[in-house]
Amino acid sequence: MVWAEQGAIGRRRWVILALGHGAQTASCAFLYGIPFLVPSMRETENLTLGEAGAVVAAPSIGLLLTLIAWGAAADRYGERVVMAAGLGGSGLLLVAAATGTHSLGTLFALFVAAGAATASVNAASGRVVMGWFSARERGVAMGIRQTAQPLGVGVAALALPPIAAHGGFRVALAFPAALALVAAALVAWLVVDPPRPPKPQAGQAKPPSPYRAPTLWRLHGASALLVVPQFAVSAFAPVYLVAVHGWSALAAGWFLAVVQGLGALGRLASGYWSDRVGSRLAPMRVLAAASAAVMLLVALGDATWPWLAVLALVLAAVITVSDNGLGFTASAELAGIAWAGRAMGTQNTAQNMAASLTPPLLGLVIGDSRYALAFCLTAVFPVAACWLTPVAAERGHREGAPAQAR
Repeated sequence: MVWAEQGAIGRRRWVILALGHGAQTASCAFLYGIPFLVPSMRETENLTLGEAGAVVAAPSIGLLLTLIAWGAAADRYGERVVMAAGLGGSGLLLVAAATGTHSLGTLFALFVAAGAATASVNAASGRVVMGWFSARERGVAMGIRQTAQPLGVGVAALALPPIAAHGGFRVALAFPAALALVAAALVAWLVVDPPRPPKPQAGQAKPPSPYRAPTLWRLHGASALLVVPQFAVSAFAPVYLVAVHGWSALAAGWFLAVVQGLGALGRLASGYWSDRVGSRLAPMRVLAAASAAVMLLVALGDATWPWLAVLALVLAAVITVSDNGLGFTASAELAGIAWAGRAMGTQNTAQNMAASLTPPLLGLVIGDSRYALAFCLTAVFPVAACWLTPVAAERGHREGAPAQAR
């Protein structure tokens, strides 16, 4: 692979990492912050709960539709212009949503378009970090970048409800709009694209698609399977603690906030681990096995001792998110620099599809009180991911085996 080596990078790579992290944080504050505005949306926009739910889902729809396309654009045109254009477009669309009077259809369309625009950051911010950091540091760097999601959720949770309480839904939209526009300006000003391989001359063959071999398909599939226990915990831990253990909604919310922070530390630790052992997928397989074990422990606690269920939920909240950066990093490394953006876009698409399907389908299993059954069923997915994770293919890749031979 044609990645920049550490000696040629210099200190500026850490500035670029900070900018990529900030861009991803701004994106996540919008994508995952809209649910915090549902009460205000219903009050000031006179929406039913179903209509508000449609608006909440709109950014994710736009995200899913455009992730791969933005990755291809980053591969072709560079990371800086893609991130700046996408974030800037998202910010302007949110400004449009915050001003004037819109019908439900118009508001939904604006949010779909804003989600589609901000999807540019998912592939491009990962690609710029990948390009500026050597393999010896890349796990930690991507672990830092992956903490942007819980940080973005935390920023939105702290900022949006009080703004909405004082100014209403449309005023609150100005906050993620401003974050996106400021981040876009900083990216356009300060980000430098990493070195790129020379373009093929006339008559030269382009780099072959890494998707001709099954390695990346297996990796995307394993990563999507590992999203299931992650979203089982994030979606159902609060309601489980309230309905089964008698916690208050406030206490359950604080619990989720604390374990989000612990999960961010878990992503950093797994990135450091992967750098030390020189592999992303071997640690990912271990974490998959640990995810299965801890989900079974949650089920055992639900059926026996309540304190065990709570302790196991804390462990599950950390373990089930710790593999995210590993799969994302491995996707780019296995794809090569010419295909890294598309590979990371495909990786994100598969994970977001699994994340969207998990809460409604698992909710059908749970029904009124079948939590133990649901947690047991969730453990099946990381077990399947253990088998699907292409550890041997990654080893062959690092030893110089051609992609088509794997």
